[in-house]
Amino acid sequence: MDSMMDDIAELKHDIDRKLEKEENNLALLRQCLTRYDTNTTSMIGILNSFEERLENLEKTIIPVYNETENLRRRQENIEKTMHTLDTVLSYYHTAKDVEQTIKEGPAASDLETYMSYLEKVLKAKKYFELYSPKSKEIKDIERIYDDGKDALQLEFRSLLHRHGRPVPPVVILDLLNSDEDLPPIGTDTDLALEQLSEKVVEDLRVISKWLTENGRIDFMKAYIQARSTMLSRSLAGLKEHLKSSSGTLNTSQLSFGNQNSPAGGGKFRPQKDVPTRKSMNKIAKMTKKVLQLEQGHRRQGSFPDPVKEDSSDLETDLYISEMSALLRLMQSEAHLMKGIIPEKHQRTVFDNIIQASLETLVTEGELLATAARKNVARHDFGAVLSIFPIVQHLRLVKPEFDLLLEGCQAPTRAKLTSLLSTLDSTGAKALEEFTESTRDDKSLNMPKDGIVHQLANQTMMFLEQLQGYCETAGAMLLMHGEKTAPSSTITPDTCRLKAADYMTRVLSALGLNLSNKAQTYSDLALRPIFMLNNLNYILKSMKRSGLLDLLSSWNKEIEFYYNNQILEQKSDYSQSWSKVLHYILEMDKPMSQHRTQDQVK
Repeated sequence: MDSMMDDIAELKHDIDRKLEKEENNLALLRQCLTRYDTNTTSMIGILNSFEERLENLEKTIIPVYNETENLRRRQENIEKTMHTLDTVLSYYHTAKDVEQTIKEGPAASDLETYMSYLEKVLKAKKYFELYSPKSKEIKDIERIYDDGKDALQLEFRSLLHRHGRPVPPVVILDLLNSDEDLPPIGTDTDLALEQLSEKVVEDLRVISKWLTENGRIDFMKAYIQARSTMLSRSLAGLKEHLKSSSGTLNTSQLSFGNQNSPAGGGKFRPQKDVPTRKSMNKIAKMTKKVLQLEQGHRRQGSFPDPVKEDSSDLETDLYISEMSALLRLMQSEAHLMKGIIPEKHQRTVFDNIIQASLETLVTEGELLATAARKNVARHDFGAVLSIFPIVQHLRLVKPEFDLLLEGCQAPTRAKLTSLLSTLDSTGAKALEEFTESTRDDKSLNMPKDGIVHQLANQTMMFLEQLQGYCETAGAMLLMHGEKTAPSSTITPDTCRLKAADYMTRVLSALGLNLSNKAQTYSDLALRPIFMLNNLNYILKSMKRSGLLDLLSSWNKEIEFYYNNQILEQKSDYSQSWSKVLHYILEMDKPMSQHRTQDQVK
């Protein structure tokens, strides 16, 4: 019991001690709160004092600040007014300050200085037009302004004439040589051909830009005239260069270096290369796709006059080189124009620049077609072959021409298409006329001994030469023959098949004519001999030239047909000896036996 009371007393004592401690903590907390309240009151007083002082300061500073800002704006306005006044005053003195320099033109000073003077005149003009349109000063300014524009146009024209030169023929030939493989359509191939220096081009660009921005585009006429003249002179110089070179170079060299020509080989001894010859040979690489067969398929013996043959070959080669040169020079003109003529005027200017040269090219091509038609009328079919390499080359480069002429007027874009159509129709008509001429040949100058007839010789030579242009000939016949084929069906394979079909018809006409001619022999034995010789000649010629492979693609039985015909003629020839053989075999046998016995004795 006592022990329990002691525990209770001790517990009460602990509680009293803790209560006392908590009371002390509470008293301390109250003291802190009292001190914090005092500090808060002091801080509020201080802040209120700061606020009052700031308000007083603001009331004092803001008027000063506003006055300072007003003074600054006034200063700026004064400076702007002074600058504007100086500028306006300078406008009144502009005419006097720049008149002499403007009259002298850009040639008297550098172009940059002259352009800065013109800018001063332009600014003065705009000022007087806006603020004083009736003042006497504007008349002087407008007069000087017009003089400046005229002087700029004169300088533009002068730069073109002073620095414009025809492209030397050797440079053109080097440019063609660089196109050994025709580049992808749409790429610039003329960057190496610098017709005007960068400084001149930059001056022309600056003048062009200023004149265009200020409503003067007459300078474009001067540009068209100057560049059109240079283009024409460049082509004329190339033609003269090639023609003059023909006096020292043989035919094969004039045909761009093809040494496999039986027509040109052997006429002159090859000489050591000189710069002219090197340039002539360089063009071979560009035109080899067209001319690699041309010399090898010249009219071998078709013309008795070698001068006429060489002249025709030379005209063809010159025309092909002129066509390629015009394409490259047109590309060069298009590239040159990009830095000078504003973009929206480029197509019109380019169209006018190339008109004369393109028209000359087309006219010359039409003259060649006219000459070919005259040759057809004279039955000089070998000469017609001169247009085939032209057509072949024109088809090769026409996609590039078409791309270059995009945006030009429709008549300009149609010129080469019309020329190609004219040449195609001429070639197709010549081929059909040749077939009719072969079938209807009335020549009765028969060889007395039944050897190969001249008609067979000429026909086979014509077909061998035509073989080199079988795709070109096939396209002509497909597009301008009796039945026009859709352009979508015209492919290299269909062209070759059409050419093979045509050659088969020619051979059929030849065979029929030879058969009729054979009947004119009074000696029955000569008839099969004549046919046998001609059939053998035709078959061997086809095998030798590779013509048989081409024709077999159309008619696989053609070789069998000729071999069969040869066997038939041999049989007919043997039958012509039947009477003689019969007489020999039926001779008196006893007489023969008696002679044999005599010989044995």
